[in-house]
Amino acid sequence: MPPKNPHILVVDDHKNIREPLAKYLGENGFRVSMAASGAEMDTVVKAASIDLIVLDILMPGEGGLEICRRIRETRDIPVILLTAVASETDRIVGLEIGADDYLTKPFNPRELLARIKGVLRRVNSLPRQYSGIEAGQIGFGTWVLDVDRQVLTKESGGQETALSTVEFRLLMTFLDHPKMVLSRDQLLDMVSSRAANVFDRSIDNQVSRLRKKIEDDGKNPEIVKTVWGGGYMFTLDVVRR
Repeated sequence: MPPKNPHILVVDDHKNIREPLAKYLGENGFRVSMAASGAEMDTVVKAASIDLIVLDILMPGEGGLEICRRIRETRDIPVILLTAVASETDRIVGLEIGADDYLTKPFNPRELLARIKGVLRRVNSLPRQYSGIEAGQIGFGTWVLDVDRQVLTKESGGQETALSTVEFRLLMTFLDHPKMVLSRDQLLDMVSSRAANVFDRSIDNQVSRLRKKIEDDGKNPEIVKTVWGGGYMFTLDVVRR
Protein backbone atom coordinates (compact mmCIF):
# COMPACT_ATOMS: atom_id res chain seq x y z
CA MET A 1 0.00 0.00 0.00
CA PRO A 2 1.22 3.56 -0.64
CA PRO A 3 2.48 5.30 2.50
CA LYS A 4 -0.01 7.44 4.39
CA ASN A 5 0.49 11.13 3.55
CA PRO A 6 3.28 10.49 1.00
CA HIS A 7 6.13 13.01 0.97
CA ILE A 8 6.47 14.75 -2.42
CA LEU A 9 9.49 16.84 -3.43
CA VAL A 10 8.83 19.53 -6.06
CA VAL A 11 12.03 20.55 -7.89
CA ASP A 12 11.55 23.58 -10.15
CA ASP A 13 13.60 26.76 -10.50
CA HIS A 14 10.45 28.88 -11.07
CA LYS A 15 9.04 30.04 -7.75
CA ASN A 16 5.69 30.89 -9.34
CA ILE A 17 5.30 27.23 -10.34
CA ARG A 18 7.00 25.54 -7.41
CA GLU A 19 5.11 27.25 -4.57
CA PRO A 20 1.51 27.07 -5.94
CA LEU A 21 2.05 23.43 -6.89
CA ALA A 22 3.39 22.62 -3.42
CA LYS A 23 0.38 24.39 -1.88
CA TYR A 24 -2.06 22.46 -4.08
CA LEU A 25 -0.47 19.08 -3.26
CA GLY A 26 -0.46 19.95 0.42
CA GLU A 27 -4.18 20.73 0.27
CA ASN A 28 -4.72 17.28 -1.23
CA GLY A 29 -3.15 15.27 1.57
CA PHE A 30 0.55 15.19 0.71
CA ARG A 31 3.52 16.33 2.72
CA VAL A 32 5.52 18.58 0.40
CA SER A 33 9.08 19.87 0.25
CA MET A 34 10.53 22.21 -2.39
CA ALA A 35 13.87 22.70 -4.13
CA ALA A 36 15.00 25.14 -6.81
CA SER A 37 17.97 23.09 -8.09
CA GLY A 38 19.61 19.70 -8.06
CA ALA A 39 21.86 20.76 -5.19
CA GLU A 40 18.88 21.81 -3.07
CA MET A 41 17.16 18.54 -3.97
CA ASP A 42 20.18 16.57 -2.70
CA THR A 43 19.98 18.35 0.64
CA VAL A 44 16.27 17.54 1.04
CA VAL A 45 16.68 13.90 -0.01
CA LYS A 46 19.48 13.39 2.52
CA ALA A 47 17.41 14.90 5.32
CA ALA A 48 14.00 13.34 4.66
CA SER A 49 12.33 10.23 3.27
CA ILE A 50 10.91 11.24 -0.11
CA ASP A 51 8.23 9.11 -1.78
CA LEU A 52 8.15 10.85 -5.19
CA ILE A 53 9.93 13.72 -6.97
CA VAL A 54 8.21 16.10 -9.40
CA LEU A 55 11.14 17.37 -11.46
CA ASP A 56 11.35 20.18 -14.03
CA ILE A 57 13.51 19.35 -17.05
CA LEU A 58 14.47 22.87 -18.15
CA MET A 59 16.51 24.30 -15.29
CA PRO A 60 19.74 26.33 -15.42
CA GLY A 61 22.92 24.47 -14.56
CA GLU A 62 22.20 20.80 -13.98
CA GLY A 63 19.07 20.04 -16.00
CA GLY A 64 16.24 17.72 -15.07
CA LEU A 65 17.36 14.86 -17.34
CA GLU A 66 20.83 14.86 -15.76
CA ILE A 67 19.30 15.00 -12.29
CA CYS A 68 16.92 12.15 -13.12
CA ARG A 69 19.79 10.03 -14.43
CA ARG A 70 21.75 10.73 -11.23
CA ILE A 71 18.78 9.82 -9.02
CA ARG A 72 18.25 6.57 -10.85
CA GLU A 73 21.89 5.51 -10.43
CA THR A 74 21.60 5.43 -6.64
CA ARG A 75 17.93 5.55 -5.61
CA ASP A 76 14.52 4.14 -6.49
CA ILE A 77 12.51 7.28 -5.76
CA PRO A 78 9.78 7.64 -8.42
CA VAL A 79 10.20 10.69 -10.69
CA ILE A 80 7.61 12.60 -12.73
CA LEU A 81 9.19 14.99 -15.24
CA LEU A 82 7.75 18.40 -16.12
CA THR A 83 8.73 20.39 -19.19
CA ALA A 84 7.60 23.42 -21.14
CA VAL A 85 8.85 21.83 -24.37
CA ALA A 86 6.58 19.24 -25.98
CA SER A 87 9.55 17.30 -27.35
CA GLU A 88 9.06 13.64 -28.23
CA THR A 89 12.82 13.14 -27.88
CA ASP A 90 12.88 14.56 -24.34
CA ARG A 91 9.92 12.38 -23.39
CA ILE A 92 11.54 9.22 -24.70
CA VAL A 93 14.96 10.01 -23.21
CA GLY A 94 13.39 10.88 -19.86
CA LEU A 95 11.49 7.60 -19.69
CA GLU A 96 14.48 5.60 -20.90
CA ILE A 97 16.71 6.94 -18.14
CA GLY A 98 14.20 6.02 -15.49
CA ALA A 99 11.44 8.62 -15.13
CA ASP A 100 8.07 7.20 -14.14
CA ASP A 101 5.91 9.68 -16.03
CA TYR A 102 6.08 12.89 -18.06
CA LEU A 103 3.84 15.96 -18.17
CA THR A 104 4.05 19.01 -20.44
CA LYS A 105 3.53 22.56 -19.12
CA PRO A 106 1.07 24.15 -18.83
CA PHE A 107 -0.79 21.34 -17.11
CA ASN A 108 -3.88 20.94 -14.99
CA PRO A 109 -2.81 20.34 -11.36
CA ARG A 110 -5.57 17.75 -11.09
CA GLU A 111 -3.92 15.74 -13.87
CA LEU A 112 -0.56 15.85 -12.08
CA LEU A 113 -2.29 14.82 -8.85
CA ALA A 114 -3.85 11.82 -10.63
CA ARG A 115 -0.52 10.84 -12.14
CA ILE A 116 1.25 11.09 -8.77
CA LYS A 117 -1.36 8.81 -7.20
CA GLY A 118 -1.10 6.39 -10.11
CA VAL A 119 2.70 6.16 -9.92
CA LEU A 120 2.62 5.63 -6.15
CA ARG A 121 0.01 2.88 -6.48
CA ARG A 122 2.02 1.10 -9.16
CA VAL A 123 5.39 1.40 -7.44
CA ASN A 124 4.02 0.15 -4.13
CA SER A 125 2.31 -2.85 -5.77
CA LEU A 126 5.49 -4.11 -7.46
CA PRO A 127 7.58 -7.05 -6.28
CA ARG A 128 10.70 -6.07 -4.38
CA GLN A 129 13.13 -4.08 -6.50
CA TYR A 130 16.87 -3.99 -6.41
CA SER A 131 17.53 -1.20 -3.89
CA GLY A 132 20.96 -0.12 -5.06
CA ILE A 133 22.44 -0.56 -1.59
CA GLU A 134 23.38 -4.25 -1.54
CA ALA A 135 27.04 -5.15 -1.38
CA GLY A 136 29.27 -8.19 -1.73
CA GLN A 137 29.40 -10.87 -4.41
CA ILE A 138 26.72 -12.97 -6.07
CA GLY A 139 27.44 -16.21 -7.87
CA PHE A 140 25.40 -17.83 -10.65
CA GLY A 141 26.58 -20.56 -12.98
CA THR A 142 30.23 -19.88 -13.77
CA TRP A 143 29.89 -16.14 -13.09
CA VAL A 144 30.58 -13.97 -10.03
CA LEU A 145 29.07 -10.48 -9.85
CA ASP A 146 30.91 -7.89 -7.75
CA VAL A 147 27.95 -5.76 -6.66
CA ASP A 148 30.03 -2.82 -5.42
CA ARG A 149 31.95 -2.48 -8.68
CA GLN A 150 29.21 -3.66 -11.07
CA VAL A 151 31.69 -6.06 -12.68
CA LEU A 152 31.34 -9.70 -13.75
CA THR A 153 34.16 -12.27 -13.65
CA LYS A 154 34.34 -15.97 -14.37
CA GLU A 155 34.79 -18.11 -11.23
CA SER A 156 37.93 -19.52 -12.81
CA GLY A 157 39.45 -16.02 -12.74
CA GLY A 158 38.72 -14.83 -16.23
CA GLN A 159 38.71 -11.31 -17.62
CA GLU A 160 36.44 -8.78 -15.97
CA THR A 161 33.27 -7.72 -17.81
CA ALA A 162 31.87 -4.30 -16.93
CA LEU A 163 28.12 -3.71 -16.93
CA SER A 164 26.25 -0.55 -17.82
CA THR A 165 23.90 0.84 -15.15
CA VAL A 166 20.84 -0.56 -16.95
CA GLU A 167 22.49 -3.96 -17.52
CA PHE A 168 23.47 -4.10 -13.85
CA ARG A 169 19.96 -3.22 -12.64
CA LEU A 170 18.42 -5.74 -15.03
CA LEU A 171 20.79 -8.49 -13.87
CA MET A 172 20.14 -7.64 -10.21
CA THR A 173 16.40 -7.87 -10.87
CA PHE A 174 16.84 -11.36 -12.33
CA LEU A 175 19.11 -12.38 -9.43
CA ASP A 176 16.47 -11.17 -6.96
CA HIS A 177 13.79 -13.26 -8.73
CA PRO A 178 15.48 -16.51 -9.94
CA LYS A 179 13.33 -19.12 -11.67
CA MET A 180 10.36 -16.75 -11.78
CA VAL A 181 8.66 -15.65 -14.98
CA LEU A 182 8.81 -11.84 -15.15
CA SER A 183 6.71 -10.06 -17.75
CA ARG A 184 8.09 -7.22 -19.84
CA ASP A 185 5.94 -4.75 -17.91
CA GLN A 186 7.26 -6.04 -14.58
CA LEU A 187 10.85 -5.82 -15.77
CA LEU A 188 10.38 -2.28 -17.09
CA ASP A 189 8.91 -1.19 -13.77
CA MET A 190 11.43 -3.00 -11.57
CA VAL A 191 14.51 -2.05 -13.58
CA SER A 192 13.64 1.52 -14.38
CA SER A 193 11.03 2.44 -11.77
CA ARG A 194 8.92 3.88 -14.56
CA ALA A 195 5.73 3.30 -16.46
CA ALA A 196 5.86 0.44 -18.93
CA ASN A 197 3.94 2.24 -21.68
CA VAL A 198 6.95 3.49 -23.64
CA PHE A 199 7.85 0.92 -26.30
CA ASP A 200 7.58 -2.48 -24.69
CA ARG A 201 10.35 -3.89 -26.88
CA SER A 202 12.93 -1.65 -25.21
CA ILE A 203 13.28 -4.28 -22.47
CA ASP A 204 13.95 -6.88 -25.17
CA ASN A 205 16.90 -4.83 -26.37
CA GLN A 206 18.29 -4.59 -22.84
CA VAL A 207 17.90 -8.34 -22.29
CA SER A 208 19.67 -8.97 -25.60
CA ARG A 209 22.63 -6.80 -24.51
CA LEU A 210 22.85 -8.58 -21.17
CA ARG A 211 22.72 -11.98 -22.83
CA LYS A 212 25.71 -11.08 -25.01
CA LYS A 213 27.73 -10.63 -21.81
CA ILE A 214 26.62 -13.63 -19.73
CA GLU A 215 25.54 -16.31 -22.21
CA ASP A 216 27.89 -18.68 -24.03
CA ASP A 217 25.66 -18.27 -27.07
CA GLY A 218 23.48 -15.17 -27.04
CA LYS A 219 21.35 -16.54 -29.87
CA ASN A 220 20.56 -19.71 -27.91
CA PRO A 221 20.32 -18.44 -24.34
CA GLU A 222 20.36 -20.84 -21.40
CA ILE A 223 20.58 -18.39 -18.47
CA VAL A 224 17.87 -15.88 -19.37
CA LYS A 225 15.14 -17.82 -21.16
CA THR A 226 12.35 -16.29 -23.17
CA VAL A 227 8.94 -17.48 -22.01
CA TRP A 228 6.67 -17.05 -24.98
CA GLY A 229 3.63 -15.01 -24.07
CA GLY A 230 5.04 -14.43 -20.61
CA GLY A 231 8.35 -12.62 -20.59
CA TYR A 232 11.71 -13.85 -19.29
CA MET A 233 12.99 -16.25 -16.64
CA PHE A 234 16.43 -16.44 -15.00
CA THR A 235 17.12 -20.20 -14.83
CA LEU A 236 20.14 -20.57 -12.52
CA ASP A 237 20.54 -20.90 -8.78
CA VAL A 238 21.86 -17.77 -7.07
CA VAL A 239 24.46 -17.77 -4.28
CA ARG A 240 25.04 -14.61 -2.23
CA ARG A 241 28.43 -14.31 -0.56
